[in-house]
Amino acid sequence: MVVFKKPHALTETPFHYCPGCTHGIIHRLVAEALEALGLEGSTIGVAPVGCSVFAYNYFNCDMIQAPHGRAPAVATGVKRADPTKTVFTYQGDGDLAAIGTAETIHVGARAENITIIFVNNAIYGMTGGQMAPTTLIGQVTTTTPYGRKNDVQGSPIRVCEMLSTLDGVAYAERVSVDSVKNVLSAKKAIKKAFEIQSKGLGLTIVEVLSTCPTNWGLSPVKSLDWVREAMMPYYPLGVYKDVTKEGEQK
Repeated sequence: MVVFKKPHALTETPFHYCPGCTHGIIHRLVAEALEALGLEGSTIGVAPVGCSVFAYNYFNCDMIQAPHGRAPAVATGVKRADPTKTVFTYQGDGDLAAIGTAETIHVGARAENITIIFVNNAIYGMTGGQMAPTTLIGQVTTTTPYGRKNDVQGSPIRVCEMLSTLDGVAYAERVSVDSVKNVLSAKKAIKKAFEIQSKGLGLTIVEVLSTCPTNWGLSPVKSLDWVREAMMPYYPLGVYKDVTKEGEQK
């Protein structure tokens, strides 16, 4: 009896991510959701610029590489060209919430029927650990060596809370992959986002709190602790909008 196996929606290409990075877990959850829903053969993903720039090597579905921050715009074109396809973007906080802020907001305003998988590790990972829009107050990065200051760099952006105010957003949930329990919840949320997309109700986004041991300067275990102790108080987990269950949002 097979108890555990690699989902077919992932290729055999080994991940390039740093030890302790949770991108690999999130990739698997996306792949498992596509497989469970029978969508692998009718899905088009859009890869970002960032640590997950090589996502097109890992997902066993059609993939497109987008310029930095433009994944939602590219996904919009794909979905409008063929509305029968399941379309998702896979983006980090720098890609989505900095250079791609406008694209992110306006796909929500237009109620585009795409799914965004948003990986929030509170820092720019690939380019050297600079401050991101999601970097926490007091957090040390290469561009905030004395810690992020509210009166200098402003406050971190809460993406799910912001997007949930838009009429065109059908589903917005923040999850984490720091524990088995939260990994299972994250899988459920990603699956639900794809299911809602299939109903044509508007934009769906799942924000995943993720680790970056290399740029945080922490061990993999300590990084998981930091997600729980530092990130979750500022970025609370939960459903921020779900048009299929009115009255249950935060």
